[in-house]
Amino acid sequence: MAYNYRPSQGIPPVVLNLIIINVIVFAAQYLLDSSLGLTAMLAMWPLHSGLFKPYQLVTMMFAHASITHILFTMYSLWLFGAVLERFWGSKKFLIFYLVCGLAASVAQLIFVPAGAALGASGAIMGLVAAFAYTFPNTQFFMIPIPIPVKAKYLAIVYAALDLFGGFAGNDNVAHFAHLGGLAMGLILVIIWNKTDKKRFY
Repeated sequence: MAYNYRPSQGIPPVVLNLIIINVIVFAAQYLLDSSLGLTAMLAMWPLHSGLFKPYQLVTMMFAHASITHILFTMYSLWLFGAVLERFWGSKKFLIFYLVCGLAASVAQLIFVPAGAALGASGAIMGLVAAFAYTFPNTQFFMIPIPIPVKAKYLAIVYAALDLFGGFAGNDNVAHFAHLGGLAMGLILVIIWNKTDKKRFY
């Protein structure tokens, strides 16, 4: 996937620190997995697996399965998150990101009874929803389709793909975690938008 839109300034502090933390955790996974089984500790396991720990609701969003996985999620965090952090401010952005990530974890626990989950994608989908709601007409190019797609339609496509993938259940993608993060992101941005409007009246 490629985009014709990029944040025009440097990386704001929360997005930068989130990227650094994720990269450090991934490096630790690479170095310590064989001796400590770090990925299995950080991933979130189903409630009835005997391996679930409450801290995994948070740690799952900072661990990744592969270099491709972390590169894509960190690129998406920068692409959508940098704009939203400047728009909302750092504190509000961090709250939004973590709440969406937790919602993704809870959705995974509720809807997926087997298998471990890890990755920041649920929180990222919350950013996608917020970006699409706040800047709906920003255009992106999706490879291999040489046609610009508005952010609002891109979010709808992602949601539809995850909805289909979640019920098909034939891959290793945490589709319901994505949907949980996206739903929470949309709910939060709508509430915040209404609250902000009331302040001006």
